[in-house]
Amino acid sequence: MPTSALPKGSILIAPHQFPDLTREKELAARFGLDLVVARDQGHFASSIAGANVVMVTPYAQVGRAEIDSMKHCRGIVRYGIGYDNIDVACAVQAGVPVSVVPDASVEEVASHAFALGLSLIRRIPAGQAAISAGKWAGAVPADLPVLSQVRVGVIGMGRIGRHVAHWWDAVGAKVSAHDPVAQFNDVRQASLNELITQSDVLSLHIPLTPETHHLVSSKTIAQMPRGSVIVNVSRGGLIDEQALARALNEGHIAGAGIDVFETEPLPLEHPLRTAPNTILTPHAAWKSRSSLSALQAGAVERAEAFLEGKQPRDLVTG
Repeated sequence: MPTSALPKGSILIAPHQFPDLTREKELAARFGLDLVVARDQGHFASSIAGANVVMVTPYAQVGRAEIDSMKHCRGIVRYGIGYDNIDVACAVQAGVPVSVVPDASVEEVASHAFALGLSLIRRIPAGQAAISAGKWAGAVPADLPVLSQVRVGVIGMGRIGRHVAHWWDAVGAKVSAHDPVAQFNDVRQASLNELITQSDVLSLHIPLTPETHHLVSSKTIAQMPRGSVIVNVSRGGLIDEQALARALNEGHIAGAGIDVFETEPLPLEHPLRTAPNTILTPHAAWKSRSSLSALQAGAVERAEAFLEGKQPRDLVTG
């Protein structure tokens, strides 16, 4: 569809936390469109009918109702790699393509995961808690494995998982990985069951799907070695958070590094807030001096392609 046939409408942006929208404003002006920035989910949903392009953050849902209300939307762009808040199958069925920005903060997220895992296996949170409680070294468990003997299980060998696996390998850990789709031979391949039952550090780097929802459950946790730690910088729904909190309080799991949660912001009464030996960060693994600019630039590039009637990079099919 040529640009001249573009009906007068808007670029709709979901609720966000960006410091400015200069790129998005310039894009809207170039195509003679309004820029609508949603205040909340209700405002977002009510504005979709007039949108030529919808740009989605983690703070909005695009389900069947929203997709059914689209009148002349050329495409949906997700700021970032995860798209579990978009009903992609429904969008594709409705003829509305979905594009993501998977490469804006790969190194940032991977380094965050690596730092969480290394801190936890060295029991850094336990040491901090001991100091805060007026105690000393005796309060820190003596079950710390030597780094060269740490068994690291990486679930998911996409862009981020590969970085994490390589960094653990570089510091001498025993790394194994599993991915049902990606092909790799640079680290040892293992079954999912082996990673769950034999890893000291279990690092999650997979999308959230019906099959991976609560991959880490009470059953999974019971199979993990006592004293192991869990890292999740991917999607909150991969972990049954109630089960994880119980395992942390009971001491079966020695630590958890979590950057993503099923409900964000994390509710004040959530049991993970008071569970011991945790490092909780507010969905901030992607941040760096350059990542925000790269993320917005990548999203605008894909939105521009949709508006020009072209196919952008990184389409997803559900």
